[in-house]
Amino acid sequence: MIRKFSYWILGVTFVIVASIIIVEILMSEPEKEEEVIPKGPDVTEVVCLSENIYFEARNQGTAGWMAVANVTINRKDDRRFPNSICDVVYEAQMEESWKTRNKNIPDRYRKYNPVKDRCQFSWYCDGIPDVIHQKRLYAEIVAFSEMMLAKENVLDITDGATHYHADYVLPSWARTKKKTTEIVDHIFYRWEK
Repeated sequence: MIRKFSYWILGVTFVIVASIIIVEILMSEPEKEEEVIPKGPDVTEVVCLSENIYFEARNQGTAGWMAVANVTINRKDDRRFPNSICDVVYEAQMEESWKTRNKNIPDRYRKYNPVKDRCQFSWYCDGIPDVIHQKRLYAEIVAFSEMMLAKENVLDITDGATHYHADYVLPSWARTKKKTTEIVDHIFYRWEK
């Protein structure tokens, strides 16, 4: 009889403790789950890379696009170049515009333009207006650029190239770099460290 009574007390105690735990769980505020939003590439960087690909290789298909993207990213990762995609794309020798030169205005209102043929990517300082006419193609290039910047360890089909030129010219700097590959109508070079 004592044994039955002690089992009964043990059972009641278990039910009471379990009930208290269940009530505490039900009455407590639910833990707020931190929203995990995957971090994608910076929109500005995607636009800069997209413009570079569009104006440098829009007619070359994905191999040409990837090669231009590889060179742009390789430059960003090389300490000898700026450390953002936009700064790499728009790196140029600049001169003050005639509209603000010799005017008594604060520096923040001065306007600067790239010097013709004195920039890293020719489209930026060739004197031709940079207008995107092929909107659908540009949208594809934007999606491609976003993918290139979102992934780590993207295949580098240029073998580490930091420079390239069209196959119909031979710039003086080409003799000082190591040729890595040719893709469509561009020849790619690596700047040995």
